[in-house]
Amino acid sequence: MAIPRNRVCLWYDKDAEAAARFYAETFPDSRVDAVFHAPSDFPSGKAGDVLTVDFTVLGIPCIGLNGGTAFQQSEAFSFQIATEDQEETDRYWNAIVGNGGRESECGWCKDRWGVSWQITPRVLTEALEVGGDEARRAFAAMMTMQKIDVAAIEAARRG
Repeated sequence: MAIPRNRVCLWYDKDAEAAARFYAETFPDSRVDAVFHAPSDFPSGKAGDVLTVDFTVLGIPCIGLNGGTAFQQSEAFSFQIATEDQEETDRYWNAIVGNGGRESECGWCKDRWGVSWQITPRVLTEALEVGGDEARRAFAAMMTMQKIDVAAIEAARRG
C-alpha cells in the first residue's frame, strides 16, 4: 500500500477503527484501507491493540490514531460535505446524529467521537457565492437552523 504524501490525521481516544468503519459505511468513496496494531505497549494501550487505522472519507485519505485522552476533537477541524438535496442532507445528518452524535448550529453536527461535520447543501453555498441580497437572505435563514432546510434556503434566495 502506497502511503499518501498528505493525509488528515484524526486523534481518537481508542475507537479509531469503529469511527473509520462508520465513515466507510456512511459515505460514498469511503473505505477502511488498513488497521495497524501496536507492536508493544504504549502510553494509552497494550501490545496488539489497534494503534492506527488508514481510511478514506469521500476520497480524502486519513489516518486515525488511538492516542488516548490527551487531546480532544474540536470545531477547529471539520469535514464539509456538499449535498445535492434535502434527502442527501437528511441521510448524512441523521446517520451522524443518530449514531450517538449531536446537533449543532448552521448545518454543523458532531459524530459520537467528537469529529465535526458540516452538512452543507449546494444551494446554500451557491447562494453565498452569488452575493448581495440573495446571499444575505440565505445566510440569515441558515443562521436560524440546525440541520439545513433546503426549501427554506431556496425560498430565502427568491426573497
